Amino acid sequence: MEVSPSSCYDRLEELKAFDDTKQGVKGLVDAGLVQIPRIFIHPSSSNDFNHKLKLPTTTTTTTTTTFQIPIIDMKQCMEKEDQRLKIIDEIRQASETWGFYQVVNHGIETSVLEEMLQGVRRFHVEETKQVKMKYYSREAGRKVKFVSNFDLYQSHAANWRDTLFSIMAPVPPDPQEFPLACRDIIIKYSKEVQRLGITLFELLSEALGLNSDYLKDMDCAKGHAILCHCYPACPEPELTMGTSKHSDPDFLTILLQDHIGGLQVLHQNQWVHIPPTPGALVVNIGDFLQLISNDKFKSVEHRVLANHVDLLQITSNDKLKSIEHRSTLVICSRSLPMTNSKVLSTG
Repeated sequence: MEVSPSSCYDRLEELKAFDDTKQGVKGLVDAGLVQIPRIFIHPSSSNDFNHKLKLPTTTTTTTTTTFQIPIIDMKQCMEKEDQRLKIIDEIRQASETWGFYQVVNHGIETSVLEEMLQGVRRFHVEETKQVKMKYYSREAGRKVKFVSNFDLYQSHAANWRDTLFSIMAPVPPDPQEFPLACRDIIIKYSKEVQRLGITLFELLSEALGLNSDYLKDMDCAKGHAILCHCYPACPEPELTMGTSKHSDPDFLTILLQDHIGGLQVLHQNQWVHIPPTPGALVVNIGDFLQLISNDKFKSVEHRVLANHVDLLQITSNDKLKSIEHRSTLVICSRSLPMTNSKVLSTG
């Protein structure tokens, strides 16, 4: 029987009940649920928000392994002019045709990347409920906060994702505002990735045929936020999304993903997997950079799939007695637009 969600349950009530736990999606997983709440069920078509209670377990979206996003080696880009020109050309081509690319030998030590992932995992996966509740907030002006789905009450379906959000520039938070589990490494990683961002803006400026300081002088690198996403293991990943398809409302995103993956980019009407590459960072063009480049650089849609979980034993009350937790971590560093000397938070 075809039914609309509103005729079967009070969606707003369920959204509030979930939000009031202040535990996010990870709290649901820890509670042992084997069926995801309806607020997380996505329609089979983005244009159809009525759906059956049980959706098909296959997707109609085309995915492919034929394409592979560009990988750009930034080694010696600042020392050798011929190498720099080669890198600029590769960035130009990738920004015009893909809007996405991976960079290696980017100057950030692998140990820093690994510790950043470990620190974020300590907060999302290992931190106590009491500590996480202290950080849970939807307050727009708060610089450091833990939240599940920024648009929880506006979206048609919630994503299977929790986020630790931090505004890092132009005015960073007091160090004491960060969770102890990842305080030192977030501050260190932020400095490193902001430095890389400035280098990338210089190369992107030259790729546009402009002075290397052009984008930096437009304050493209002035606003900076870090979004530490956690995609907890999902018992019904075919019914939901980690992150729905979207483009980024910023200038540039530098993304660090763990070994599990799930990130996909839309290229030539096909979803292309971006495989986790040790030591690599994913770079993508944002909406504002497409705008100021007169559409030369492309801000393209991308998404994150919900990941599977092995159900080892199910009790009679529909809860998991034992599961294999495989939370996916994705850390996004965004160069954000400014308004009246304040960062325009885009969630």
